[in-house]
Amino acid sequence: MMRYLRKIFVFAFFVGFFLAPSAFADDEIIDIKEKMFVTQTNDVYVNPDEYMGRTIRLEGILGVIDDVDPICYFVYRFGPGCCGYDSNAGFEVVWHNENATYPSDNDWVEATGVLESYEDEGEPFIRLSLKSLIVKAERGKERVEQ
Repeated sequence: MMRYLRKIFVFAFFVGFFLAPSAFADDEIIDIKEKMFVTQTNDVYVNPDEYMGRTIRLEGILGVIDDVDPICYFVYRFGPGCCGYDSNAGFEVVWHNENATYPSDNDWVEATGVLESYEDEGEPFIRLSLKSLIVKAERGKERVEQ
């Protein structure tokens, strides 16, 4: 009997050890930090299926494109380039709550949202469906390089 219980314990241990971490991995927030900002955002665009439905948090400049309908909001930082600010890295962000408000253009924000895909005029795009969008008093590095 003891031998049977030992086998069950060992089996349960290995199942818990090997399967439980992967079950919780999707619930973890992916933090995109300054040091690897361009690399991590690029990885999301190159491998969107690995991140779809996952929660991502990043800080950056809130950008607004208001000459389109609907207005487009995005959180970004300036990336590397040969002539100053040649590229941007970041994500489009959207509230699915019609009553939600956005901070002002150029505010430094922390955005937390779930990566989702959508189509516009038949073209696929990705964006963060916001859980929170907080204006931060202290700005981080606006220009990031890797």
